[in-house]
Amino acid sequence: MTPLKQMPAWKALEAHAATLRVKHLRELFAEDPKRGERFNAEACGLFLDYSKHRITEETLKLFAGLAQASGLEERRAAMFRGDKINITENRAVLHTALRAPREAVIEVDGHNVVPDVHAVLDKMAEFAESIRSGAWTGYTGKPIRNVINIGIGGSDLGPVMAYEALRHYSQRDLTMRFVSNVDGSDFAEAVHGLDPEETLFIVSSKTFTTLETMTNAHTARVWALAKLKEHAAVARHFVAVSTNAKEVAKFGIDTANMFGFWDWVGGRYSMDAAIGLSSMIAIGAENFRRMLNGFHAMDEHFRSAPLERNLPFLMGMLTVWYTSFFGAETVAVLPYDNYLKRFPAYLQQLTMESNGKHITLDGQHVDYQTCPIFWGEPGTNGQHSFYQLIHQGTRLIPCDFIGFARSLNPLGNHHDLLMSNIFAQSEALAFGKTPEQVKAEGTADWLVPHRTFEGNRPSSVILAEKMTPEILGQLVALYEHSVFVQGVIWQIDSFDQWGVELGKVLAVRIIPELESPTEPELRHDSSTNALIRRYRRMKSRA
Repeated sequence: MTPLKQMPAWKALEAHAATLRVKHLRELFAEDPKRGERFNAEACGLFLDYSKHRITEETLKLFAGLAQASGLEERRAAMFRGDKINITENRAVLHTALRAPREAVIEVDGHNVVPDVHAVLDKMAEFAESIRSGAWTGYTGKPIRNVINIGIGGSDLGPVMAYEALRHYSQRDLTMRFVSNVDGSDFAEAVHGLDPEETLFIVSSKTFTTLETMTNAHTARVWALAKLKEHAAVARHFVAVSTNAKEVAKFGIDTANMFGFWDWVGGRYSMDAAIGLSSMIAIGAENFRRMLNGFHAMDEHFRSAPLERNLPFLMGMLTVWYTSFFGAETVAVLPYDNYLKRFPAYLQQLTMESNGKHITLDGQHVDYQTCPIFWGEPGTNGQHSFYQLIHQGTRLIPCDFIGFARSLNPLGNHHDLLMSNIFAQSEALAFGKTPEQVKAEGTADWLVPHRTFEGNRPSSVILAEKMTPEILGQLVALYEHSVFVQGVIWQIDSFDQWGVELGKVLAVRIIPELESPTEPELRHDSSTNALIRRYRRMKSRA
C-alpha cells in the first residue's frame, strides 16, 4: 500500500488546497455567481447544497482522482459483496444486508444471509405487534404499557435516536425508556413511577456479558421480582437481543424470545437490525420497514451514482478536505428539527468510533489527521449557546445544517421562523460582515472590530420535504457511507474498535479493589492508587 502522503493524487490536492486557503467564499461567489445552482446534488429525497464550501470544479476533480488512487470503488464493491474488509477482526462488513430486499442475494462464506435477516425481521414484527395490540401480557395478565431498552453504545444510541426522531409515528399509549449508563441513577429514573406488572425489558447485548448492560439487567430483574415474586415471571417481562442462548436462558429469558444478529454487523451499524426492536415496538413494523427502505435507497445511490453526484462521497471528501488540508478539528451537525435532537450524539459513535484511528490497514502510524470530533445540538437552541464560537472564534468548524420543508406539527409561522435561521446562519458563516459594512451602520470605530464577522466558514445544507421513517433511514445511511469514504482515503479500518477495550479491562481489575472489605494491595500508578484510596475512605464515611 502506497503511503497516503506519497500518492501523486494527494500531493496534487495538497497543492490545490494551498491556493484555496487564501481564497474567500465572497471571491468564489463573485467569480461564479451561479455556483449555488451548480454545487448541489440530490438523491432519495435529500437535497445537498455544498456551494458554501471552499472548493471549485478543480477540487471535485482532484477528489475523484484521490478516490480512484485509493481504490474507493473497489473497496466499496468489496463491502457490498461481503468480503472481509474488517481485516483486524477478519469479518465482513454487511450492515447493508440488514435492509436488503427479500429477493437479494448477499453471501458470507458461501451462505446467503438475506433470508436470515428477514427471518429475524419477521419475528420482530410478530413480537412488536403482540406488544402494541396488548396480546402479549405480563405474568399477572396485564398488558405491557412500558418498554425499557437496556443496552450501551450502539445498543442504546441507535434506538434512542430512532425513537426520538420518529416519535411522531409512535404509539402514544406505550411508554418507551432507555437505560445505558451503569450509574444507578439512570436505572432509577427510568423505572420511576412504573408498574413492574406492565413493564417489559429488552436486554441488548450480543454476548450477554457486557458489564454495564448486564449490571442493569440484573438490577431490572431484582426490581421486577420484588413485586412479581416468581422467577417464572422473568420470561414474561424480559426478552433478549443476543446470540448467547446459554446465558440468555440462564438469566431466565425464554430463548424463543431471543432476537439474534451477526458478527458482520458492528454495534454502531445495528440500529436497523434486532437492536432496533424497541424502535419497531414504538413505531410499528410497517414504519420500521419504511425506514429500512430509506436505508436501502441510499445504499443503492452510494453504490451506483457517479462520484460527482454521489452524496456520501461528496460529504466524506469534504470532511477529509477540511480535516487533513485545513486543520479543522471538529464538525458541527446542526439539525433544525427537534425530533433529531439525539442525531448528533448518535453520529458521535458512528464517526469517531469508526475513524478515530492512528494506524493504517498495513499497521503503520499515520502522519496526517484522521477523524474530526463530531458534535452538535438542534437549532435554534444552539444559536444561543455555541454559535458565537463558530462565527467569531479562532477555530475553523465546518457545519452540516439539516432541515425540512414541512413540519410534522405546523403551528402558525413557527416553521418559517425555524427555517429562516438555517438559511441565515449558513449565509452569515460564508459571507460574514466586513468592517466597511459595520462602519456604514454608524458603528463607532472602537466597536467595529467586535462587530465584524470574517466569514469564509464552510457549511452544507441538507434539505428534505419532511421527517419520515424513509428519510431517517436515508440520513443515517448517508453518514454511514460518508464515514466509509473517509476511512478508505485515510487507509484505516473503519469497522473495528480496539480503542474501547483497554479502559474496560482495567475497570474489571479495579472493581474488586473498590469493593474489598479489607485494604487491598494496589499496584497501579501513584495517581490511580491515591484516587482508589481516597474513594474508599469517602465511601466508608458515607
